[in-house]
Amino acid sequence: MKSVLKLDHIQKYYGNGGSLTQAIRDISFTVEEGEFLGIMGASGSGKTTLLNCISTIDAVSAGHIYLDQTDVTDLRPGHLARFRRENLGFIFQDFNLLDTLTLGENISLALTINRMPHDKIPSRVQQVASSLNIADILDKYPYQVSGGQKQRCACARALVSDPKLILADEPTGALDSHSAQMLLSTLQSINQKLGATILMVTHDPFSASYAGRILFLKDGEIFTEIHRGNSSRKAFFDKILSVLTTLGGGQTDVS
Repeated sequence: MKSVLKLDHIQKYYGNGGSLTQAIRDISFTVEEGEFLGIMGASGSGKTTLLNCISTIDAVSAGHIYLDQTDVTDLRPGHLARFRRENLGFIFQDFNLLDTLTLGENISLALTINRMPHDKIPSRVQQVASSLNIADILDKYPYQVSGGQKQRCACARALVSDPKLILADEPTGALDSHSAQMLLSTLQSINQKLGATILMVTHDPFSASYAGRILFLKDGEIFTEIHRGNSSRKAFFDKILSVLTTLGGGQTDVS
């Protein structure tokens, strides 16, 4: 299977001199095409820093990150924004939809920024919207649709440019339990039915149970990893809780 993402001995330091802090300590792993990977860890474990390095928001201090065989750490600063637009999709905690644009316009914005020919944009938007069952509401504005429809619009926007990797940072953090379950089901669907490769950072074991593999971080290092395999989601959830207990924190104090 093809590797979409490869981290090779990543390290990240903040500060300088006597106040130097190592947030990531020699992390290496790969993400295969079509994989749904979750990253968990207590507050301060390095999971958000790791995501920022993968998304090119932060530069690594040592090591290399390869996305589809491109060494991201060697890209010049002026090329990073374009690389991010063309290769990464983002799903934010609050979705970041623009209320002054229709759902269709929100989705097509990424294609416009990437300079796709205008005559090809409508069919691509329609294709992605149909796959997420929102093709009939593309002319509506975000404030005119339900929370679940906003979620699917945010997923469509992340998918529309056909990114190599979709990054989701605590995507259910601001949602109630019903909305969270709807979003997670949508993520699972675009992973399984559309082959999207997803990397999700989460503190929530319920959210993590939708992934196929979980990496657990502790003090900036990989503590362990588990695979769902053929297990039920309930069995995987129980396994996640067991690892969190071993880490020294249960569901109440892992964030």
